[in-house]
Amino acid sequence: MSVKITALDNGITVVSDEMSHLGTASLGIWVGAGARDEEEGEHGISHLLEHMAFKGTRRRSARRIAEEIEQVGGDINAATSVEQTSYNVRVLGEDVSLGLDILSDILTEPAFAPDELEREKNVIVQEIGAVMDTPDDLVFDLFQEQAFPGQSVGRSILGTPETVRAFSRDQLGAYLGRTYRGPRMVVAGAGAVDHDRLVAEASARLGTVASAGKPELTAASYGGGTRLMARDLEQVHVLLGLEGCSYKDADYHALQVLSNVLGGGMSSRLFQDVREERGLCYSIYAFHWSYQDTGLFGVYAGTDTGDVEELTHAVVDQILDTAETVSELEVARAKAQMKVGLLAALESSGARADQLARQILGFGRVIAVEEIVAKVDAVDVAAVKAAATRLIGRGRPTLTAIGPKGGLEPAARVVERLERH
Repeated sequence: MSVKITALDNGITVVSDEMSHLGTASLGIWVGAGARDEEEGEHGISHLLEHMAFKGTRRRSARRIAEEIEQVGGDINAATSVEQTSYNVRVLGEDVSLGLDILSDILTEPAFAPDELEREKNVIVQEIGAVMDTPDDLVFDLFQEQAFPGQSVGRSILGTPETVRAFSRDQLGAYLGRTYRGPRMVVAGAGAVDHDRLVAEASARLGTVASAGKPELTAASYGGGTRLMARDLEQVHVLLGLEGCSYKDADYHALQVLSNVLGGGMSSRLFQDVREERGLCYSIYAFHWSYQDTGLFGVYAGTDTGDVEELTHAVVDQILDTAETVSELEVARAKAQMKVGLLAALESSGARADQLARQILGFGRVIAVEEIVAKVDAVDVAAVKAAATRLIGRGRPTLTAIGPKGGLEPAARVVERLERH
């Protein structure tokens, strides 16, 4: 394996995978902090901090950051999730130093200029408004909130207009200092990268990052239940789910297979039954999101008001039936799709760098592809049935639905079947 790992004195991990056939490099800084780390009064601050990263440092203006990276043909981006935040660049191999210098600069020397802060707050408020106007996005925010009520893990990553507008530059600086600590940070590179050089430059540029350890995780508490939002829409957007499992759980790979069998592609049970045979929807799929100590398993679909009851019955039927009748052929097909997705990540420097960083943050080590493939291969019909049975019995379902009022109550009534089961 071409992966190399070095720990810096302040706890930052540097990991790289040199892909000699590539002329470009993808690198970034991943932080094991996200929306879940927000304390009372900080709802949305992780996402605002990510936005402000590109709005200037003590050495560079926002415009200069963009011009410097694009002058060498590169691009720069960032993303905030429930448990992680990442800052990434893609450049030619010869420009890795510049890329890392910019990324380090925006995290260690942010300006948080008052005028830029106010403008970016307004941008995020517009982003929140866009989600509110997009029911197939909003229904997922409601789902997360209903599944984990009153907890940071259940709140929207974006925050609310009120919380975002209230943040000060001092709050941003305090949150950055509290959460962006060496043991929670990974510098990852893949493609045309030289590991020793990456280590030397990361050490020089990120040496001022504090080395204090990770704070203890506040355990998530799954709630579940139903939340309906009446809207004057053409469709009802329905999201039904259950508490899933952590990515460290023994059931993890089996539930990933179950998700694929149930609603992972055109050959999946839900696609064939609900869309192809009944014509009840355009889009339907299943998913399994995993976090450090919990997860969410769910099915999303959008349908006409008059079809909600039949569609929801079909989803519940398929969840219950798959737990009992999943076949060897279905499991084999799902595992093949999962392995293709896993191996495809090795063909992209960006996906590979992301994979390396997330493994370090989640497991404290890089997991060989062969090890992951072996775990997927080990999943059999019995394992999927057992994991599905535990999934169904783990707690009451979570249902969120948005649409015309007449289509909401039928969905809630049908879900009671799953809860009774």
